[in-house]
Amino acid sequence: MDWIQNTNKLSLLLENLSVKDACQKELGYENGFKLWYEMGLACKNLDKCVYFVGNGASASMASHFSADLTKQVGVRSSVFTDLSLLTALANDISYEKAYAEALRLNMRKGDMLIAISSSGNSTNIVNAINVARELNGTVTTISAMDENNAIRRLGDLNFYIVASTYGFAETGHTAILHYWIDMLHQAEQK
Repeated sequence: MDWIQNTNKLSLLLENLSVKDACQKELGYENGFKLWYEMGLACKNLDKCVYFVGNGASASMASHFSADLTKQVGVRSSVFTDLSLLTALANDISYEKAYAEALRLNMRKGDMLIAISSSGNSTNIVNAINVARELNGTVTTISAMDENNAIRRLGDLNFYIVASTYGFAETGHTAILHYWIDMLHQAEQK
């Protein structure tokens, strides 16, 4: 595949972005981004915190977008990529529950969790979502690969692209997150 074919495929994947609500109703990307934008503004206005979780490249995205959300939009944000914390929780509890336990210790009612997973099936991400729900937080999931992946049905908003490779999934997820933060940042500039 050459560069133009690659970018055309990515564009098509993003044009076919699926966004479903907690009841699995398809919202369409315009309505989905509008609702997520409103959720982000509510976090800012109510001084809530937005937590990000992911594994591998998704952990890097979590860290990147947590920083962007705080710096560009002024929303309190946190990510659990500190090696000491993550390895202590993984060692003492289990890796599958490390993010969940970090959330249990930090998340408050009305905070938001953004769960990023290419496969959508990582046990530690599923467990984090379940704890966020227990703590009355809102949840946005961003996934790819299998359309029936585990996290796609667990969020208040569930963003999904049909990407079947990590390259397309991760590039698409980056575009989704940048778009959301740019929406919030532009509102700040007005």
